Amino acid sequence: MKKIAFAMIGLILIIGVGCSKNDGENSEATDIKALVHDYSVGSITNETASITSHELIVTKSNGSQKTYDLPKDDFFVSIAPFIKETHPCAIHSLTGCQGELANKEFDIYIEDSEGNVVVDKTMKSFDNGFIDLWVPRDNTYNIKIEYDGKVVQSTFSSFENDNTCITTMQLGEV
Repeated sequence: MKKIAFAMIGLILIIGVGCSKNDGENSEATDIKALVHDYSVGSITNETASITSHELIVTKSNGSQKTYDLPKDDFFVSIAPFIKETHPCAIHSLTGCQGELANKEFDIYIEDSEGNVVVDKTMKSFDNGFIDLWVPRDNTYNIKIEYDGKVVQSTFSSFENDNTCITTMQLGEV
Protein backbone atom coordinates (compact mmCIF):
# COMPACT_ATOMS: atom_id res chain seq x y z
CA MET A 1 0.00 0.00 0.00
CA LYS A 2 2.89 2.38 0.82
CA LYS A 3 4.44 1.68 -2.59
CA ILE A 4 1.19 2.61 -4.32
CA ALA A 5 0.90 5.83 -2.29
CA PHE A 6 4.50 6.82 -3.10
CA ALA A 7 3.95 5.96 -6.77
CA MET A 8 0.80 8.14 -6.84
CA ILE A 9 2.64 11.05 -5.20
CA GLY A 10 5.49 10.68 -7.69
CA LEU A 11 3.05 10.61 -10.61
CA ILE A 12 1.27 13.72 -9.33
CA LEU A 13 4.60 15.54 -8.99
CA ILE A 14 5.65 14.56 -12.52
CA ILE A 15 2.32 15.67 -13.99
CA GLY A 16 2.45 18.94 -12.03
CA VAL A 17 5.96 19.74 -13.27
CA GLY A 18 5.01 18.89 -16.84
CA CYS A 19 1.94 21.09 -16.75
CA SER A 20 3.80 24.06 -15.34
CA LYS A 21 6.32 24.20 -18.17
CA ASN A 22 6.82 27.84 -19.19
CA ASP A 23 6.82 28.39 -22.93
CA GLY A 24 7.47 32.11 -22.51
CA GLU A 25 3.83 33.03 -23.14
CA ASN A 26 2.29 32.27 -19.74
CA SER A 27 1.64 35.65 -18.14
CA GLU A 28 1.67 34.18 -14.63
CA ALA A 29 5.16 32.79 -15.12
CA THR A 30 6.55 35.89 -16.85
CA ASP A 31 8.40 38.58 -14.94
CA ILE A 32 6.35 41.49 -16.30
CA LYS A 33 8.64 44.21 -14.97
CA ALA A 34 11.66 42.62 -16.64
CA LEU A 35 9.70 42.14 -19.87
CA VAL A 36 8.57 45.78 -19.87
CA HIS A 37 12.18 46.86 -19.27
CA ASP A 38 13.40 44.70 -22.17
CA TYR A 39 10.95 46.39 -24.54
CA SER A 40 11.84 49.86 -23.18
CA VAL A 41 15.56 49.44 -23.77
CA GLY A 42 15.15 47.78 -27.18
CA SER A 43 16.32 44.29 -26.17
CA ILE A 44 13.36 42.74 -27.97
CA THR A 45 13.06 43.47 -31.68
CA ASN A 46 10.54 42.57 -34.40
CA GLU A 47 7.69 43.10 -31.94
CA THR A 48 5.84 46.17 -30.69
CA ALA A 49 4.60 46.74 -27.17
CA SER A 50 2.36 49.23 -25.44
CA ILE A 51 1.30 49.43 -21.83
CA THR A 52 -1.99 50.57 -20.32
CA SER A 53 -2.79 51.02 -16.65
CA HIS A 54 -3.61 47.32 -16.37
CA GLU A 55 -1.88 45.35 -19.15
CA LEU A 56 1.11 44.99 -21.42
CA ILE A 57 0.07 44.44 -25.05
CA VAL A 58 2.64 42.79 -27.30
CA THR A 59 2.17 42.52 -31.06
CA LYS A 60 4.36 39.92 -32.73
CA SER A 61 5.83 40.39 -36.20
CA ASN A 62 3.11 38.12 -37.64
CA GLY A 63 0.39 40.42 -36.24
CA SER A 64 -0.71 38.17 -33.39
CA GLN A 65 -1.19 39.80 -30.00
CA LYS A 66 -0.46 38.66 -26.48
CA THR A 67 -1.53 40.53 -23.36
CA TYR A 68 -0.02 40.29 -19.90
CA ASP A 69 -1.69 41.51 -16.74
CA LEU A 70 0.33 44.04 -14.76
CA PRO A 71 0.99 43.58 -11.04
CA LYS A 72 -2.06 44.36 -8.92
CA ASP A 73 -0.13 46.63 -6.53
CA ASP A 74 2.28 48.38 -8.92
CA PHE A 75 1.53 50.98 -11.58
CA PHE A 76 3.78 51.68 -14.56
CA VAL A 77 4.39 55.20 -15.81
CA SER A 78 6.98 56.44 -18.29
CA ILE A 79 7.98 60.09 -18.26
CA ALA A 80 9.81 62.04 -20.98
CA PRO A 81 10.93 65.38 -19.55
CA PHE A 82 11.64 67.86 -22.32
CA ILE A 83 13.03 71.31 -23.02
CA LYS A 84 11.80 72.10 -26.56
CA GLU A 85 10.17 69.07 -28.22
CA THR A 86 7.46 66.68 -27.09
CA HIS A 87 4.51 64.72 -28.45
CA PRO A 88 0.99 64.05 -27.15
CA CYS A 89 0.63 60.66 -25.52
CA ALA A 90 -1.57 58.79 -23.03
CA ILE A 91 -0.81 55.08 -23.51
CA HIS A 92 2.93 54.51 -23.64
CA SER A 93 4.38 52.68 -26.61
CA LEU A 94 7.46 50.96 -25.22
CA THR A 95 8.74 50.44 -28.75
CA GLY A 96 7.56 53.62 -30.48
CA CYS A 97 7.51 56.70 -28.25
CA GLN A 98 10.57 58.94 -28.54
CA GLY A 99 11.45 61.70 -26.10
CA GLU A 100 13.82 64.61 -26.62
CA LEU A 101 16.38 63.93 -23.87
CA ALA A 102 17.83 60.47 -24.51
CA ASN A 103 20.51 59.01 -22.24
CA LYS A 104 20.52 61.95 -19.84
CA GLU A 105 20.72 61.89 -16.04
CA PHE A 106 17.86 63.39 -14.04
CA ASP A 107 17.36 63.90 -10.32
CA ILE A 108 13.92 62.45 -9.59
CA TYR A 109 12.01 63.13 -6.38
CA ILE A 110 8.50 61.73 -5.87
CA GLU A 111 6.20 61.92 -2.85
CA ASP A 112 2.80 60.31 -2.47
CA SER A 113 -0.30 62.25 -1.36
CA GLU A 114 0.60 61.66 2.31
CA GLY A 115 4.14 63.04 1.94
CA ASN A 116 5.92 59.67 1.88
CA VAL A 117 9.01 59.65 -0.32
CA VAL A 118 8.59 57.09 -3.11
CA VAL A 119 11.62 57.95 -5.25
CA ASP A 120 14.66 60.10 -4.47
CA LYS A 121 17.48 59.25 -6.84
CA THR A 122 19.33 60.06 -10.01
CA MET A 123 18.00 58.14 -13.00
CA LYS A 124 19.17 57.96 -16.59
CA SER A 125 16.67 58.11 -19.44
CA PHE A 126 16.76 55.33 -22.00
CA ASP A 127 17.63 55.67 -25.70
CA ASN A 128 13.97 56.60 -26.20
CA GLY A 129 14.27 59.60 -23.85
CA PHE A 130 11.90 58.13 -21.26
CA ILE A 131 12.32 57.27 -17.60
CA ASP A 132 10.30 54.22 -16.55
CA LEU A 133 8.87 54.10 -13.03
CA TRP A 134 6.84 51.58 -11.05
CA VAL A 135 4.87 53.21 -8.23
CA PRO A 136 2.17 51.94 -5.88
CA ARG A 137 -1.32 51.94 -7.39
CA ASP A 138 -4.23 54.14 -6.38
CA ASN A 139 -2.42 57.28 -5.29
CA THR A 140 -1.56 60.78 -6.43
CA TYR A 141 2.08 61.83 -6.61
CA ASN A 142 4.03 65.06 -6.57
CA ILE A 143 7.12 64.84 -8.75
CA LYS A 144 10.14 67.09 -9.14
CA ILE A 145 12.63 66.47 -11.95
CA GLU A 146 15.93 68.36 -12.23
CA TYR A 147 18.30 68.36 -15.18
CA ASP A 148 21.19 70.63 -16.12
CA GLY A 149 20.05 73.59 -13.99
CA LYS A 150 16.43 73.18 -15.11
CA VAL A 151 13.48 71.88 -13.11
CA VAL A 152 9.87 70.84 -13.48
CA GLN A 153 7.32 70.05 -10.79
CA SER A 154 4.05 68.32 -11.50
CA THR A 155 1.58 65.71 -10.31
CA PHE A 156 0.42 62.39 -11.71
CA SER A 157 -1.72 59.56 -10.40
CA SER A 158 -1.79 55.78 -10.54
CA PHE A 159 -5.47 54.93 -10.64
CA GLU A 160 -7.18 52.55 -13.05
CA ASN A 161 -7.21 54.04 -16.57
CA ASP A 162 -4.67 56.78 -15.74
CA ASN A 163 -2.08 57.62 -18.37
CA THR A 164 1.09 55.54 -18.57
CA CYS A 165 2.88 58.05 -20.81
CA ILE A 166 3.64 61.53 -19.54
CA THR A 167 5.13 63.93 -22.08
CA THR A 168 3.96 67.22 -20.57
CA MET A 169 6.78 67.93 -18.13
CA GLN A 170 8.73 70.81 -19.66
CA LEU A 171 11.94 71.66 -17.85
CA GLY A 172 12.48 75.35 -17.13
CA GLU A 173 14.98 77.58 -15.43
CA VAL A 174 15.22 77.28 -11.66
